[in-house]
Formats: sequence, C-alpha cells, structure tokens
Amino acid sequence: MNEPLVSIIIVVKNGERYLARAIDSILNQTYKHYEIIVVDGQSTDNTEKIAKSYPQVRYLCQKSQGIANAYNMGIDASIGEFIAFLSHDDTWTPNKLSAQVNYLIDNPHIQYTVAKVKFILEEGHSIQPGFRPELLEGEHIGSIMETLVVRKSLFDLIGKLNPEFSVAEDVDWFARAKDNHIPMAIIPEVLLHKRVHDTNLSLTSSVNNQNLLKILRSSIKRKRDRQLEE
Repeated sequence: MNEPLVSIIIVVKNGERYLARAIDSILNQTYKHYEIIVVDGQSTDNTEKIAKSYPQVRYLCQKSQGIANAYNMGIDASIGEFIAFLSHDDTWTPNKLSAQVNYLIDNPHIQYTVAKVKFILEEGHSIQPGFRPELLEGEHIGSIMETLVVRKSLFDLIGKLNPEFSVAEDVDWFARAKDNHIPMAIIPEVLLHKRVHDTNLSLTSSVNNQNLLKILRSSIKRKRDRQLEE
C-alpha cells in the first residue's frame, strides 16, 4: 500500500539556534513519505542559509506578517494528504509521524490526532511569567500545532488559522474543531519534546490573555448559534 504524503510545515523567524535540530528530527522519522516546508518570517540571521542547506526542504519567504499567516502560507503550498507542524525550536520523537499517520489510515473517520508532549527548560534560561512550572514535570496531552497531524481537507471544512490572533491562533483553531464536533483522537505517548526558553512568543506575549478571552467568546457564540439551528 502506498503511504500518503505528509506535508510538514515549520514556521520560523530568526531561528538559527534551533532550526537544524528540528529539521534533523524530521529526517530521523521512521515514516519517510513527507515533504518539508519552511516558512521564514523574514529572518535577519542565518535561518535561510540553514534551511536551504537541506535538499529536502522547500523554503518559502513570508511576505505577510504573523504566525497564523505563516501557517496558512505553508498549508496553501502543501501537497500532502496529511499536514503536520513543527516549531523551529522543538523536536519530534522518531515514531511521531508513523504513530499518528497510521492511526488516521486505520481510522478514516478521525480527522486529526494530537499526542502527549514533554516540556524541557532550555539550559541557562528561566521560566517566564505565564508558564506553569508544573508542566516541566511528567507528560501532558498537547492540543497544540506541534503535536497535530490533520487531514488537509479539514481546513476546507472549518478554516485555517485566524490572522486576527498574533498568539493563541492554535487555541482558536482547536476550539473551532471542538465546537464543530470534529472526530479526533489522542495518541497516548510522548511524541513531542517542546523547548521552553526566554523567547517563547506564546509565553511572553502580553496580548495572550486578551486573545484567549476573544476565543472563549467566539466559542460560546458558535455553541449558541448551533443550538438555535437545532
């Protein structure tokens, strides 16, 4: 049986310190039928040079602004049946794609899967305000872009990432999926190692709580509208 193609999207800006490790963790996957798309938000360091040093990488320079627009640019450029995402400063376990893709193949009604994540504090960095220190202990289910493997067709159904949110754009997308009762599954093992450091945008942004409030209000409105339709 032919393995479906997986499009892997890495969004990065000034990520020269970590990018190679992220790409290497993709190349070490046991599942081999994939394409790698790096969307660069106009980096001023060696990000472009590092990305282009890998012949497996398709490099795209983002002209617009924002993480959501970068994700959407990668989604639009992708040709895979499935799409996965990896932050430039995180790494996957070698069985990440095989575990999630095979589950989706075996369960065609399931539209996306997430998995467990282990948070790792980068050496020499401190825990930033907004991050819960207890997350550094044990394993946690992560409904985040870096654990997500999704059928590309789902973006046509519920939409892509909302550029209105400079952070928490993934929270909004997962909320929309949940509110639309999209069938999903959790793979009960750690498939992502997420690095925690001083420059994690989602942890240090002062607008994060404001965005989360907007997302909550939008979710409540969707549920009310659905109830009225029923």
